[in-house]
Amino acid sequence: MQVRAKVTNIRVSPRKARLVVDAVRGRRVKDAIAIAKFLPNRTAEDVHKLLVSVAANAENNYDLDPDTLWIKEIYADDAPSYRRFKAKARGRVGRITRRNTHITVVAEDREA
Repeated sequence: MQVRAKVTNIRVSPRKARLVVDAVRGRRVKDAIAIAKFLPNRTAEDVHKLLVSVAANAENNYDLDPDTLWIKEIYADDAPSYRRFKAKARGRVGRITRRNTHITVVAEDREA
């Protein structure tokens, strides 16, 4: 049985989010929660909440034991970016792109 959880429009670039996502990919959900809790990256807090959410979804919605869950897929995709402008010298304009991220987790129930 597969369990999904998703968080959208996190205000961090997908490149930085993938550093945290790659650290927890393929692990048990319980171990991944512990890893994400102590990573120094800003995105680690959001990934930690997402992993806790997927464990809660499995327990409450599907009657699965969170201790037997493994991360099958976890990925960070681009979300719509905010585009801003900053005034530059001699009347010119510099473009600022503030990137956002969608993070998705798919966990599955495996026997140990």
